[in-house]
Amino acid sequence: MPQTLSTSDMVTPGSLSPPPTEPTDGEQARQPLLDGAPSSASLDTLIQQLVPTADYYPEKAYIFTFLLSSRLFIEPRELLARVCHLCIEQQQLDKPVLDKARVRKFGPKLLQLLAEWTETFPRDFQEESTIGHLKDVVGRIAPCDEAYRKRMHQLLQALHQKLAALGQRPESLLGADKPISYRTKPPASIHRELLDICSDPYTLAQQLTHVELERLQHIGPEEFVQAFVNKDPLASTKPCFTEKTNNLEAYVKWFNRLCYLVATEICMPAKKKQRAQVIEFFIDVARECFNIGNFNSLMAIISGMNMSPVSRLKKTWAKVKTAKFFILEHQMDPTGNFCNYRTALRGAAHRSLTAHSSREKIVIPFFSLLIKDIYFLNEGCANRLPNGHVNFEKFLELAKQVGEFITWKQVECPFEQDRSITHYLHTAPIFSEDGLYLASYESESPENQTEKERWKSLRSSILGKT
Repeated sequence: MPQTLSTSDMVTPGSLSPPPTEPTDGEQARQPLLDGAPSSASLDTLIQQLVPTADYYPEKAYIFTFLLSSRLFIEPRELLARVCHLCIEQQQLDKPVLDKARVRKFGPKLLQLLAEWTETFPRDFQEESTIGHLKDVVGRIAPCDEAYRKRMHQLLQALHQKLAALGQRPESLLGADKPISYRTKPPASIHRELLDICSDPYTLAQQLTHVELERLQHIGPEEFVQAFVNKDPLASTKPCFTEKTNNLEAYVKWFNRLCYLVATEICMPAKKKQRAQVIEFFIDVARECFNIGNFNSLMAIISGMNMSPVSRLKKTWAKVKTAKFFILEHQMDPTGNFCNYRTALRGAAHRSLTAHSSREKIVIPFFSLLIKDIYFLNEGCANRLPNGHVNFEKFLELAKQVGEFITWKQVECPFEQDRSITHYLHTAPIFSEDGLYLASYESESPENQTEKERWKSLRSSILGKT
């Protein structure tokens, strides 16, 4: 069934050798999860482990894990300010005369950290103050090597291009997500059906995959964490930040729209033979989505066909060859916490790792289940331990799940876009739930008292608006 986005719906570490630091008051040594990465530590200690020195650079896995999870405790702009301050202080960059040999060992590491941060979390740098911090700290090391200034210019140029691309709102993010409720079925002369636009299941599955990957590109890893941010118990009474998760929400709305579009296309035809043809067409599209690795569109199609206004069309379903549909339903069966789907997803993920073509790299997970997995991970483990330490073990697992998704969403779509098809998918009018029931009852009359009463109520509502 279509989903409503709510809190309950939403939402390879390597070795690490941090610089020696004195433990803070009350901080005890714990068994490290990684080589040098503690299972828990104070926020100050974790920030220190992020800061490079002339002889130390944090593992990429640690950088991603901490930058992803730190926003639960500190705003990104404040974290950047503290990192820059520690760099200036530890490397004595505020002195009139710099140790050039030391700075030349430290400089490339600092620039590498900033490059990884801006590449993975570009939205952390939307405020002008954050750019100011970058320019200030790099400006302090530039006298030792002019190449640092040039590298910084390239970094900022790439950052601005990335932010500009993320700021664009393509048609796929501006589509008609709000259902349109027809009072009656529109005349055939003004209504276009999907099969008039695309009658090949494989082509439609490809275009659905194109839409999915386009939408996924706009979801930043930080949105998975922001979806669960209320307030750090050790912080002030205000939330850490108020930034919304617009792209994540838009993606769930797309899933709902596809559900309703499938149901609308099935309920629209007047003759049951045509409705049966549409059902069989979507069964074939769903199968092709499964073969491609597009599990999100697959689940939306199955959900649309399982909506009550569609499933009650018994005379229509009697004309459908349902064997393939039952196989697909079995693959997406929620029994055992979606055991069958998770097995198929692991198979697609393994295929992606060993892929010889971009086509084989595609993995589009059932998104709402991914969000629920992350939500229950968040709810099941505390962000902080009783002693106030950050529960870093939890965030390693969070980073593992989000990191895998980030890898999948970066796959370039190998299918050429057909704009006439994608435009229809984004903008075609769809029934509301009441509209679907009306269309369904017009196609096959109500069979029991409950359906008759509902049909009578819906018809009265329509007549009352005319």
